[in-house]
This record gives sequence, structure tokens and C-alpha cells, in this order.
Amino acid sequence: MSAPARPARVRLPATPDELLTTTRSVRLRLDPTRPVDLDLVRACVEIALQAPNGGNTQRWHWLVVADDDLRKRVAEVYRRVFEVRYPPSASAGTSGVGVTDRMLTGGRHLAEHLHEVPVLVIPCLDLGGRPLPEGNQAGVWGSLLPAAWSYMLAARARGLGTTWTTVHLDAEREVADILGLPDGVRQGALIPTAHVVGDGFGPAPRRSVDSVLHLDGWGGAEWSGGSDD
Repeated sequence: MSAPARPARVRLPATPDELLTTTRSVRLRLDPTRPVDLDLVRACVEIALQAPNGGNTQRWHWLVVADDDLRKRVAEVYRRVFEVRYPPSASAGTSGVGVTDRMLTGGRHLAEHLHEVPVLVIPCLDLGGRPLPEGNQAGVWGSLLPAAWSYMLAARARGLGTTWTTVHLDAEREVADILGLPDGVRQGALIPTAHVVGDGFGPAPRRSVDSVLHLDGWGGAEWSGGSDD
């Protein structure tokens, strides 16, 4: 009997620029068959703790959900709220600005298979008993979301795939009860983490920089470029 085929190794990014431009949201290519070493996850969180945060208060907490039963229970909630937000009849044209058919297909696949993903990481913020403020909340979530992105970059550098999702926040309290979160601790995202199927990632299609870059005000001067020095 021939030996089983070895899973393909994802080529790791060689430079910081490559890391930043090839860290993709992986939904269809997460590998449910390969266990993830929790020490790798711990190392990624340790790196994430170097991210900036308001007043250096470091109010973040990180839930790493690897237990089969807990993952299934979280996934059941996720799948239910996903189907409410994106019912089977939903298409790219009816699901909101920027949603493509590929994104919808990937999102639905993730919802249907989330319980199979070996590790779910949920970055949280301890508000110390304070409610979320009214209006713009950038000052609050700016103390957590950069660290969550750092986690995803660190995972990519170690050959792991991740995706950023907040669908479960439609039932945030239910997930909090499953995981035993105390009152006042709010979830910022859910980051499925796994090895990936395939051998690489490239940059994603994006709007041109000139279409989003403003100099000295919204209607300011035209960007004329700068020195390469």
C-alpha cells in the first residue's frame, strides 16, 4: 500500500510587504483534517500583544476554543445567525454593497463547516463594567482590533490560515454564555484558525490608491507623488 500523500506546504512570505499583501481571509481552503499545535496559536497571541492600545491599558483577552463540543456549540449559533443574515435565497446583489458571489459562497461554506475548524480564536475587550459608548466607537475598538490583525499576520507567517468574521456578534450574548464570559467583556471578532489547503496566496483585488487617497482635505490638492529615497 502506498504512503498517504503529504499535505502541500504553503509558501511562507519572504518579506514584510509580502506578509502584509498576502494575508487573506481564508474560508474555502481551511483544512479541517490537520490538527493545529496550540503552542503556535499561543505564539501568535503573544505577538499580537505588542499591538498599540489606548493608554496601554491592555484590556484585551483571548479565547482559544479548541474543545470539540464548545466549537460545535459556537458553530451552531454562528450558522443560525448566518442563515438569518444571508438566507439561502440571498445573492451578491441582495446581500449588501461589496459582497460578491465568491464571498457569499465562501461565507456559506464557512458557516456550514465552522465546527470542523480546529481552533476558533475570539479576541475580547474588558470594558471594566462600562457600557459601550454611543456614537463613534473607534476609541474603544482601536484598543483591540489592531491586535487581532497582528494575530492573523503572525498566523500567516507560520503557515496557518485565518479569516475575520463578526457574524456571531448578532448573538453575542449567547456565545458569551457558552464560553462563560463575564458581564462587561465584549467580543470583537471570531477568527477561525487552521492549516490551509493549497500552496500560496497573492494580493487581493483592491481599488486604486489614487481613488481613496486625499491630500490636505477631502477635496484637497491632487496627489503628485513623492520621492523614492
